[in-house]
Amino acid sequence: MSNAVCRSLSVLLLASTAIGGAIESRAQTTRDVDAAPFVALKPIPTPAADGSLAPQLAASSDGRVYQSWLEPAGAAGFRFRIAAWQGEAWIPLTDIAQGPGLFANWADVPSVFVGGNGRIAAHWLEKSAAGGEAYGIRVRTSSDGGSTWSDALTPHRDQSITEHGFLSFFDAPDGGIGMVWLDGRQTAPGGGHGHGGGAMTLRATTLATSGALGADVLVDDRVCDCCPTTAVRTARGALVAYRDRSATEVRDISVARLVDGVWKPGATVHADGWEIPGCPVNGPALAASGDLVALAWFTAAGDQGRALVAFSRDGGATFGAPVRVDEGMPLGRVDLELLPDGTAVVVWIESSQGHAEVRARRVFSDGRRGAAAVLATVGSDRSSGHPRVVRSGDELVFAWRTAAPHAIAAAAAAIPPDARR
Repeated sequence: MSNAVCRSLSVLLLASTAIGGAIESRAQTTRDVDAAPFVALKPIPTPAADGSLAPQLAASSDGRVYQSWLEPAGAAGFRFRIAAWQGEAWIPLTDIAQGPGLFANWADVPSVFVGGNGRIAAHWLEKSAAGGEAYGIRVRTSSDGGSTWSDALTPHRDQSITEHGFLSFFDAPDGGIGMVWLDGRQTAPGGGHGHGGGAMTLRATTLATSGALGADVLVDDRVCDCCPTTAVRTARGALVAYRDRSATEVRDISVARLVDGVWKPGATVHADGWEIPGCPVNGPALAASGDLVALAWFTAAGDQGRALVAFSRDGGATFGAPVRVDEGMPLGRVDLELLPDGTAVVVWIESSQGHAEVRARRVFSDGRRGAAAVLATVGSDRSSGHPRVVRSGDELVFAWRTAAPHAIAAAAAAIPPDARR
């Protein structure tokens, strides 16, 4: 989210250079091998206008890829747009939302999601009529591939003048769409992020195919204030990862599991021990296939930035030891995808000689790492946002925000032949 504490900590981290189930406290011994993250990378022009921000990607079970973004619309504010990848070009679909009330920043961004039944869900943020930094979440769905959209709804029952955002979608067990988000209802109006009120919380609900909302459920009563969340569906149920917040301001990554309709308490994935007095605005990323889960995250514990990935073979109940993926100067902002052979392609932003680069690396669950590849040069400040990756069959699709003049860029690449099945 966007208070001064989050802003100043984010700038500090950029200027400097970083599990839930049980996990070994030591990192795996890494072994670099000859394994590229992709082959034959090719740029693919997007329909996003200059100045656009907040790219997001989603893939359907049949391999169709969707990209969403926010596009400036002059006095009308912003347009929340979506396009579908047709193998050779992005085809714009019907805009999801537009207006001066749309909240737009680099960290808390809109998204699209495709459920197992093909229904598309999209969320965005709208500023509170009371002004300030308060805003709420709005959601629409489409059952015809993005040609038409339902009326907007608000997943959180709370209407307090606080912040609600960083939403992630997942396939709910009953065939509906699940949602988790950061919810500021326990923070005092004007206090912000628990600095003078209660703590930021993690909450969840579901959206049935009928359009009915499920219960508004508390998942964790004290979490980091403005780090993105991530969620997936495994063979054993839903899994969400987020940056937690202890009473002593340790802000490591936790996971919570939805088992038989009940959220199990969140637990630390790995004891990084990152003690920091405010939010670093650097969330985790999840990918899952059946019981196999890969989780990537950033930490700067001990004043050393590290981008890490760990694997689970039991739906997120336990994780193996983390593997370091960066090359010494990471800014974090990770994303990842699983390949058919069970390896993961991780993307992150790395500082490099006065600028920054979007990089990708293939990682094996036994600790082996392929060579890092540079996707693009981007701005080293927070305006570069978060790079994205999704898999469609034997192809990876990437998206990121370019350095000035800012625009949305995308590229596609084949996955390595040895990763296919």
